[in-house]
Amino acid sequence: MTDTTPTPEDSVVAPAEGAEAPVRKRPKPGERRVQILQTLAAMLEQPGAERITTAALAGRLEVSEAALYRHFASKAQMFEGLIEFIEQSVFSLVNQITERGDSGAVQARQILTVVLQFSEKNPGMTRVMVGDALVFENERLVARMNQFFDRIESQLRQSLRGVAESNGSSTPTVDANAQASVLTGFVVGRLQRYARSGFKRSPVEHLDAALDLLVAG
Repeated sequence: MTDTTPTPEDSVVAPAEGAEAPVRKRPKPGERRVQILQTLAAMLEQPGAERITTAALAGRLEVSEAALYRHFASKAQMFEGLIEFIEQSVFSLVNQITERGDSGAVQARQILTVVLQFSEKNPGMTRVMVGDALVFENERLVARMNQFFDRIESQLRQSLRGVAESNGSSTPTVDANAQASVLTGFVVGRLQRYARSGFKRSPVEHLDAALDLLVAG
């Protein structure tokens, strides 16, 4: 989500004598909400950024804090908006992957790649995904983000069970559960390293080689 600085809502420059008063451009319905989320995500992209306050967010947008609360009931609701964006972006692609009917190993590789590529393109969102940006925020935000990774792990289990069966495993469910757990831990570790390196260590670094080691066909 790229930062888009909006036109201030509460200030109008006085026109020169004889000139027509400028028409204030107001955001379309829903546009200001998107701008708030874009700006919050951009602020989270700053390496080492401290906890973001609504005052700082309002200052970046050049509006009052009251203007923020016309669109979101709380800062927690703003973070929920970011989490919704993460969920919709990632799982829409995951659904496409599983619907194509590729082998379970191919699906698993693609699911991991989708999550890591999303992180690389959205550094601020990565801080939300690993929980760094949610410290001192509402606990339900952390729980919802944990649920995101639970869903990823669940889909990996489904994809990998068929691989275990085709490999002649006598305990395909157990094997798929174990591998899905390892792969989810791998993804979370890559995201944490990316965030804590100040976004210098790419989450997709040597990804193909790593997946060759982790996901056997």
